[in-house]
Amino acid sequence: MSVPFFRYIRRLFIRNRESYVSLYRLLGFYPNDPLIYKQAFVHRSSSMGTKDGRTVNNERLEFLGDAVLDTVVADLLYRKFPNRKEGFMTNTRSKIVQRESLNRIALKMGLDKMIVSSGRVNSHNNYMYGNAFEALIGAIYLDRGYRYCCRYVQTQIIEKYVPLDKIVRKEVNFKSNLIEWSQKNKLEIIFDLIETFTDKEGSPVFQTSVSLMGVPLGIGIGYTKKESQQSASRMAIRKIRKDKDVRQQISEMKARLCDNKESALHDLPEIGEELSPETA
Repeated sequence: MSVPFFRYIRRLFIRNRESYVSLYRLLGFYPNDPLIYKQAFVHRSSSMGTKDGRTVNNERLEFLGDAVLDTVVADLLYRKFPNRKEGFMTNTRSKIVQRESLNRIALKMGLDKMIVSSGRVNSHNNYMYGNAFEALIGAIYLDRGYRYCCRYVQTQIIEKYVPLDKIVRKEVNFKSNLIEWSQKNKLEIIFDLIETFTDKEGSPVFQTSVSLMGVPLGIGIGYTKKESQQSASRMAIRKIRKDKDVRQQISEMKARLCDNKESALHDLPEIGEELSPETA
C-alpha cells in the first residue's frame, strides 16, 4: 500500500474525526499532528498540566509563531518589492503583523470559535485572537516546515485578508504614537542623536536612541533624523507592547512619580492606525 493510502486510513479512523474535519475546514489541509494545532488554541487561562509537570497552553507556540511570521512576511516583502528600501519594508511588515491586524485576521478566519479559554474577552488590550493566530503559524511551521508555512501565509493569509496595495499607502507615525502615549501617561520621552556617519556611497546616516524616564527602549538608524527617530520609536513601541518586564518597570517609575496614586499604564502605545472597515 502507498503512504497516502495509509494516511487516508488514519484520517478515516481518527478518534475525534469531527475535530479533525474542523481543522481541515479552518486550514484547508489535513494536519499531520492535530494535537499541536489543538494546543495552539489553548489560552493560558485554560492551561492544562501534564504528568511530567509541564503546563500546556499556546504561549510557547505564540513565541515561535511570532518569530516565524516576522520572517515569512519579511521574505514575501523582499521578493515582492525588489526595488524598495529597508525602511519601507520594515514599516510595511510592522503594519501587517501588528496585534490589531492579527486580531482582525483571526476573527475573519474563525479562530475565535476554536479557542479554549476561561472567562470573557472584554479588555480593550486583549489580543487573545491575534496571539492564537501566531500560535497557529507556529504549529504550521512545526507540522509542515518553513516552505509550506511561507506558502500558506502568502496564499491563505496575505492574498485573502491583507490588502497590500492599501497597506503600503498607509503611513504609520511611530514617533507621534509613542509621544501621544507617553503624554497620556505623564511620562517623559527623550530622543538623543547618538552619532552621524556615512555609508559606502558617502550618504549621511543618523543613529538615534529613545528612552522613557531614563529607560532605554530603542535605537534607530536612517538617512534622515526623522527616519532614525521613526525607527527607534517603532522598536520602543514593540518593546513596550511585548516585554512585560519593561511595562512593569515603567509602571513602578510612574508610581514613584505620582506618589503611588496612579501607577497603572493607560492602554498601550499603538503601533499604527487600524485599517478602516473598507480596507480591513
